[in-house]
Amino acid sequence: MDLDEIRNVDLNNIGSAPLWIKAPLLLLLMVVIIGAGYYFDTSNQQADLQQLQAQEQQLRSQFAVKARRAANLAVYEKQLAEMKRSFGKMLQQLPNKTEIPALLVDISETALSSGLTIDLFRPDPEKKEGFYAIKPISISARGTYPEIALFASKIAALPRIVTLGDISLKPVAKSNQLSMRVTARTYRYLPNRGTSR
Repeated sequence: MDLDEIRNVDLNNIGSAPLWIKAPLLLLLMVVIIGAGYYFDTSNQQADLQQLQAQEQQLRSQFAVKARRAANLAVYEKQLAEMKRSFGKMLQQLPNKTEIPALLVDISETALSSGLTIDLFRPDPEKKEGFYAIKPISISARGTYPEIALFASKIAALPRIVTLGDISLKPVAKSNQLSMRVTARTYRYLPNRGTSR
């Protein structure tokens, strides 16, 4: 292993070189081939693998969510059926267009039977809100606190849904009465937005 042997190596016929020269060259060639293979092929495959692994995790999460939903499908269907029954019952508490005049009479009679003196009872124009309409009734009345409380209690007990809002109470001078201004609201289902009544 001397310098003359290295100088005498024929690069066109490297196979005739001594083993101690061929071995490092073969090792270097092997490292270059493996490095090039990794750079041009394996690194792209690793990037694809990482992307596919991330996609797999996302799909597993989606599958877990869908599996939970599928497992609870019977419960959801039962809840939906119960909600439909409840909705039907609530719809029955909403007056239809032909029942509004009778309901107005019921509200007026409730005020009178509670002992209130009615100063104003004015049905206002109907307002449409989505699948229902609101029929406001402006009421101005006088009575004692127990009579006003009785009126509110009787309104709550009506078979149809009626709410009281915008309540204003003021004492009437030189009496034990209160002056009440209130807006009673009843609601009507609009049949063209869902199940007709």
